[in-house]
Parts: sequence; structure tokens; C-alpha cells
Amino acid sequence: MKQIILSILFLFSTLAYAEVETVQIKLTIQNGLFEPSDIKASANKRIELIIENKGPGAEEFESKDLKREKVIPVGQTVKITLGSLKKGVYKFFGEYHQDTAKGQLTIE
Repeated sequence: MKQIILSILFLFSTLAYAEVETVQIKLTIQNGLFEPSDIKASANKRIELIIENKGPGAEEFESKDLKREKVIPVGQTVKITLGSLKKGVYKFFGEYHQDTAKGQLTIE
């Protein structure tokens, strides 16, 4: 009986997760700047950040608010998947160009 209940709970949690729409947001990092630097998305949607590094040099996407960090080699594109987020502003920056590579994700 316990196994059946756990299976049913797993099925419902999987279905609920599958119903969340995924939104892809494309960013470029080049010459120490994120473009665009101010991005927006709706609450209750899964978010995939697609970040292309056009150089020069590697950059590390970092966000304490989003609890993510990822090195992006020059000429590479990476995907950072975020769950659905609550309304608010989530700041991010480039670790190797902290003075210029700044941005924010606003969830509405």
C-alpha cells in the first residue's frame, strides 16, 4: 500500500512539474558586458538562460540571488536552467568583469 501511495504522489508531482511552461532567454557576454543586461520573465515559469560568450576570454556567470555560477569559455554557449521563481529582482554578474558585466532578471 505504501508503495502505491508513493507511486501516485510521484506521478502527480511529475505531472505538475511537466505543466510548467519553459521560457528561454538568450544572453550574450562580449567585451565584459551582458546583452541584454535587463531581462524579464513571468512568475511560475521554468527559465532557461542561454548564454553565448563572444569573448574575448572566458567569463563566469554568477548570481548569489539565483544560486548559480557557470564558467563560459570563449566561443561557447551554455544553458543554465532555473526553476520557476517568485516575483522579484534577481541580480547576476560576470565574475571576471565585475565592474561592467552586470545584469538583472525581473520576475513579474
